Order: sequence, then structure tokens, then C-alpha cells
Amino acid sequence: MNQYYIDAFTGPAATGNRACVIELEEWLPTEKMLELAKRNGLPETAFFVKQEGDDQYVLKWFTPDIEMDLCGHATLATGYAISSLIYPKLNNSISSGESFSSNSNRSNCIKRVLKFDTNSGEVAVEVAPDGRLTLDFPSRMPEPAKLPENILNALNFKPLEVYKARDYVLVYNSAEEIENMEIDRTEFDLINMDPGGVIVTAPASGSRFKDCDFVSRFFTPQATILEDPVTGSAHCSLIPFWAKRLGKNELTARQLSKTGGILYCKDQGERVRISGYATEVK
Repeated sequence: MNQYYIDAFTGPAATGNRACVIELEEWLPTEKMLELAKRNGLPETAFFVKQEGDDQYVLKWFTPDIEMDLCGHATLATGYAISSLIYPKLNNSISSGESFSSNSNRSNCIKRVLKFDTNSGEVAVEVAPDGRLTLDFPSRMPEPAKLPENILNALNFKPLEVYKARDYVLVYNSAEEIENMEIDRTEFDLINMDPGGVIVTAPASGSRFKDCDFVSRFFTPQATILEDPVTGSAHCSLIPFWAKRLGKNELTARQLSKTGGILYCKDQGERVRISGYATEVK
């Protein structure tokens, strides 16, 4: 068993979300993996086992509390660990069959595709020559919903609109409201959303975040860690929502936690692409 600590969705003024990536030769009991995740005390610990064939893996994610159905930042971290630290020699082959020239757009060429069998079906991480990693995840367009009274009472700002897919998506008018959001856990923790959470989001226009299209934060009731620093899976709903609202398929997002994260997003109908960078923590 080998483990690696990776910060995912890093960028300018953003140190991302830390994940522990654990390489296994064979699966441990679920209780043991949950115990290791609790011991790590990070938002997510990812466990993977390599399968027959090139870059085929089975992947599972655990918070300190539960096994998750889908996790973006820990998948990105796993893709980085495999392609940069564990099996880097495979980077010498170009899975797309393209050859690179000095005039080619290297960031858009796929150098390697890692495929993961997960509880949410097959997901992939594409590894580009410039180090950018791209998640291929399912789209989860949120639908109008009624917010539970306890969640509403826990918020210091009331949302303009409420939607829900796996997570509640609460829409606000300004990025400043998202930055200054506070949660009263005595009310918030009366709700169990296993495995979902609450996304608060707003357009970035008119704010100081001129490098992005929308901002968000993510909170989980009854979780050991209330706020997830950067939440790739939340963007399965945020991408189609903001793509439709803003009338554009390619967007840049920023998650406004204390560490912060930058996500490069693309809406592709039934799938979304979520890109970012990662670094090893030594």
C-alpha cells in the first residue's frame, strides 16, 4: 500500500483541495478504508486498484464519514499521482495517436487517458502535455426545488433561487454574498443529505473575480468537515446550470473556500469536462 498527498485544482491565488491517494494491490474491507480516511482527516481519500490493460483502474472515494458516490478533486489527484508519480513512464506514449510539433496547441492534445470504474460508472482523466488534467464526468442538471426550513434558517443570506440534483444548488446575486456566507450548524446539521450537500453559487460578473464566470462554495450537513475546499462533483450541476444561464459552453469557475480552487469547465450535454492542475505535497 502506497499513499500520496496531492493538492487538486490549484492555480493563481488558489492552493486547491488536498486529497490522499492510496494505491492498493487488492481491496481492503470497506470498514478499513473508512478507518484510513478518518485517520487522514482530509475531505477525501481515494483508493485505487490497477486492472488488466493500460491505464484501467477501479476507484473508490471516502470522506472521514462515508463512502462517496462521486468525487472530482480526489479523482483529479489520483490522475496526477498515476501519471506523474506512480506510472510516469507511460507518459511517453500518446494515446490519441497525435504527434506534437512546435506549432501544435499542446494544452489541447490528449497525451494519455486514464479510465476508472467507479460507483458512478466509468469516468476518465485526460492528461495533457502541459500538466492540465481533465475529468470526464456525468452531467447533473439541477431542477427547481423547495429548500428544507432548517437549511434556510442556517444561512445568513437567503437565496434568490433553489434547485436540486444530488446537491441543493442555491443561487445568489453576488460573489460577495458567497464569500461572506456563514452556516449555523445547529440548524444545518439537523438535515442528513448522505451523500449530497449544499452548493451556494453566483455569477462572477461585477465582482473582483474577473478571471472567471461563476463562483461557488460547498457545505455538507452532519459532516466532520463542513466545507469542502474545492468540489469537482458539484460542478456536474454547476456547469450545465451556468452554461444555460450564461449562454456559453466553456466557463471558468472559482470556488471561494479559504484555500480556493480554479476549475476550467465545458458543458457537453450528457457529460461535463472539468479541468485543473495538481501538485504533490511533500
